[in-house]
Amino acid sequence: MERLEELLGVPVERVTTLGTGHAWTLSRATLADGREVFVKAADDQAGAFAAEAAGLRWLRQGDDPPVPEVLAADERLLVLPWLPGEPATRAAAERFGRELAALHATGAPSFGAPWQGYIAHLPLDNTPGDRWPRWYAERRIAPFLRSAARHLDAAETRLVERVMDGIEALAGPDEPPARIHGDLWSGNVLWSGGRGWMIDPAAHGGHRETDLAMLALFGAPHLDRILAAYREAGPLADGWRARVALHQLHPLLVHVTLYGSAYRDAAVRAARSALRASG
Repeated sequence: MERLEELLGVPVERVTTLGTGHAWTLSRATLADGREVFVKAADDQAGAFAAEAAGLRWLRQGDDPPVPEVLAADERLLVLPWLPGEPATRAAAERFGRELAALHATGAPSFGAPWQGYIAHLPLDNTPGDRWPRWYAERRIAPFLRSAARHLDAAETRLVERVMDGIEALAGPDEPPARIHGDLWSGNVLWSGGRGWMIDPAAHGGHRETDLAMLALFGAPHLDRILAAYREAGPLADGWRARVALHQLHPLLVHVTLYGSAYRDAAVRAARSALRASG
């Protein structure tokens, strides 16, 4: 990889292709100085790579957060340290819960972010806002309802619209912007060295319950220990469990957009659950 050598200033001895993800190729490279790095490469993902690099650097501004360093990034490559994977343990899960609470507590200037966001290869509108309920409805749910609508019937579309209409009552107590990962499903937590490392962020100033709902969406290992440790470090507002479906609605609409009707029923159930939680 000539470009990789130019970015790092170190010869590359070996590259192992790991597969593909969305629009990019994933590789593990061994450098002449003995380091191993993870490389994400694509021909036309400049915006997505810039957003990911900006998000990782922003998330790393806390006190030793579990976020890998960006070693290099340009319009075609994103390079991170190689983190050898290992099974999640209860102790690592508890540490991750505490570290996630600490990261959230570092806060953000507003909801949103000063860069164009991406989730997978799809653009995210990070235009800043002052209050989370309307920001979430307008910047997260509405755009992906439009893109997912071809897989929903009129009644299902209206169901999601009812969530947006009632968002102020559904969102729970006001909270200040938290510094969140934004796409924290279990596949974006890499267990290595006794920690859970956060990768592939859609980072922004958001609601901390969003990250916790994402961990639950596809079943993070030892989720009960993550949540217990998180709540000890950063207690949650009453009713947070009832709001999980509200926070899962956006990522489920993203999945409908990406993968079609396979996620339609889950998105509709989330909308119904969010509305039931209001009373």
